[in-house]
Amino acid sequence: MFVSGVRGFNMPDLIMNLNITENSAEQKNNDSLSGVFREYSEGIKKALIEQSYTKPTPIQEQCMHPIAEGKDVIGIAQTGTGKTAAFSLPLLERMISNDKQFKTRNPKVLILAPTRELASQIGESIEKYGKNLPFRHTVIFGGVGQKPQVNALRRGVNILIATPGRLIDLMDQGYIHLEDLACFILDEVDRMLDMGFIHAIRRILKVVPKDRQTLFFSATMPPSMEKLALSMVRKDPVRVAIAPKEPTVDRINQSLFHVPKNCKINLLLKLLENSALEKVVVFTQMKHMANRVAKKLQASGFPCAAIHGNKSQSARTKALHDFKSGSSRALIATDVAARGLDINKVTHVINFDLPMEAETYVHRIGRTARAGADGEAISFCGKEENELLKSIEKLLKKPIPVQDTPDLPKVENNIRQNDVSNKNRPPQRRFSRKQNSSNSTFSKSRPKNRSRNRN
Repeated sequence: MFVSGVRGFNMPDLIMNLNITENSAEQKNNDSLSGVFREYSEGIKKALIEQSYTKPTPIQEQCMHPIAEGKDVIGIAQTGTGKTAAFSLPLLERMISNDKQFKTRNPKVLILAPTRELASQIGESIEKYGKNLPFRHTVIFGGVGQKPQVNALRRGVNILIATPGRLIDLMDQGYIHLEDLACFILDEVDRMLDMGFIHAIRRILKVVPKDRQTLFFSATMPPSMEKLALSMVRKDPVRVAIAPKEPTVDRINQSLFHVPKNCKINLLLKLLENSALEKVVVFTQMKHMANRVAKKLQASGFPCAAIHGNKSQSARTKALHDFKSGSSRALIATDVAARGLDINKVTHVINFDLPMEAETYVHRIGRTARAGADGEAISFCGKEENELLKSIEKLLKKPIPVQDTPDLPKVENNIRQNDVSNKNRPPQRRFSRKQNSSNSTFSKSRPKNRSRNRN
């Protein structure tokens, strides 16, 4: 058979050639992928190749089959090992295999994250890996207007990524219904099950079906937290633990400076004079200290931004964008940025203040040495932080190498003298007494409207 008007054009031959081309493309995809990545559907494999993601990490290798088969999983692995892909890729594969079950208007998958930034990052991963799939997802969190989030929910979503606060708000308003949920995922489970989130999670668990798939993932999971997690899953969950006894990434070069609290800012400025500190995350304990450090660095000519819970969502998003794009050399953060955030090519992490919990140290320094790269973690320790240091070294099972503190300028002392002189100034009144007296005279001379006082 020939196509009309084209001599020698054979349609069966054309179809056969197209099939050969498609088969060769699929074969090429399989050849570039390794491990369980070869077992995914074509749409997922295509997305992986576009992201140059060709080799699975151990946590991704071991989680693929149990999650795709609908089993409950507790996953524990070092930070920077790709835990988000470890649950999102097999989840999407399960959804493809049960297409009709997961294509509904109400959410069939709920992913809870402790911070807005981590929720957004998970949403970006779902977008990348599922770009060739027919499923809808949306991300909801507080700090921004809810109208766009409500509109997305009304259009229907299959995968919902959320922080607990905004999720419960929208549940109370009747915009979110979880009665048909098929899969419930907690990322950074140890923080999510901490005292600040446990009540919210238990409230959510009351409305989701008991016969659901449940997935828990974190870099650390103390025994008490794991016991609590086990009470929330079905019987016999699959436990995938990748090197849980080694809490730090081996590629991170750790060092410690013993430095007085009032000299820390000067030490930070001294270290930043070294151009090798190209992309730096600086962690502080307190929000006001993060602002103060950022202000001092900016005044000294180092482009940076602060990120913490008191910042608006737009300010937090801009700070992360500027840091990721290279516009800012340093990101000054509280522990809101320590959990799960994947920022490429962070060369150094500096603990301006040691964390209150030893496990948080692991999350902090895990912002560097990601995706096979090397990294360096530098910690400042004042006398009042010695007990915190002991807890960290106990967890690491080895001391952190101590470096000699360089000679530092006395900039901070000048700042403190200015602060003292400002404190000695008499407080300024917003209104003078003269204004107050005139106002009071005016109010006395003004006739009273007695009809107002009756109501």
